[in-house]
Amino acid sequence: MRLGINLGYWGAGMDGDNLAVAQEADRLGYDVCWAAEAYGSDAPTVLAWVAAQTERIDVGSAILQIPARQPAMTAMTAATLDSLSGGRFRLGLGVSGPQVSEGWYGVKFDKPLARTREYVEIVRRAMTRERLSYEGEHWTLPLPDGPGKALKLTVHPEREHIPLYIAAIGPKNLEQTGEIADGALLIFPSADHLEDTAIRHLRAGREKAGKTLEGFDVCPTLPLALGTDADVPALADMFRPYTALYVGGMGSRKQNFYNQLAQRMGYEKEAAEIQDKYLSGDKAGAAAAIPQQLIDSTTLLGSVERIADRMRAYAAAGVTTLTLAPAGFTLDERVAALRAGTEALEHAGLA
Repeated sequence: MRLGINLGYWGAGMDGDNLAVAQEADRLGYDVCWAAEAYGSDAPTVLAWVAAQTERIDVGSAILQIPARQPAMTAMTAATLDSLSGGRFRLGLGVSGPQVSEGWYGVKFDKPLARTREYVEIVRRAMTRERLSYEGEHWTLPLPDGPGKALKLTVHPEREHIPLYIAAIGPKNLEQTGEIADGALLIFPSADHLEDTAIRHLRAGREKAGKTLEGFDVCPTLPLALGTDADVPALADMFRPYTALYVGGMGSRKQNFYNQLAQRMGYEKEAAEIQDKYLSGDKAGAAAAIPQQLIDSTTLLGSVERIADRMRAYAAAGVTTLTLAPAGFTLDERVAALRAGTEALEHAGLA
């Protein structure tokens, strides 16, 4: 099992340390460094900055938002980043959510699966450097009866095939991801529930494409906080606001994919209470309503030995790249957590 690191969103208050964290991950042999975007910092700028100041680690978008860019623009960005980084770019895509898609980008959040499939087809076709033409429900290239012409990408990516990932949560999206992508970006993964909530759907998609999970990158992100095993309850409390935001407030009452995931993990009653409190403005109450087990099962908390045990469970569940979000209030604490990740992987016998 490989290790990755997720820098999250730029502008979250730790920007000055993020480069140092990425560089330490590079020195420690981490496989990939991901950066996110929502409606603040954009991922490509951050990734170009990190790639320019690291040597070996891959850089990946987790995610580039599909409603933010035309697919041909995404192909241009991917090819450029792969070229500039010397073949170290990984393209992660996702549809975002209805509030961001429609509120920030002015793009209707309709038929997300069909839109994603067409988007991936166009991106892949553009990156072959053949003349781009496409006829679909959501995109037609070139536009008919106009001056547009079929063009081809002029930038040469370093690699013939840039790995393409999709951020997926729901069963249908997971199945399609297994069918059309090279990897899946997962969030709030519990090793105990991963087969039912993700792996079996990815496997079904691979089978639909005539493939197996061999070579497919199952890549969840987990926050990591280092301490003693006795510190676990206090460490879990650090992530209550984060979990409450996603389970309670990320999306609308009808369309919150993270809330639905918590329900599929067996927290139906608790997920409803968290959402009710969060949407009514009681964010503290929402955080307090989160069961510690929900947090503990979707993070890596405690001693190196305890984290190593959890890593074994994730590897057994089918994870191939475990992406860490090392927690800490200082750079030294985040670097210590980063180093604990490699130590735990070795302790688990997975390095």
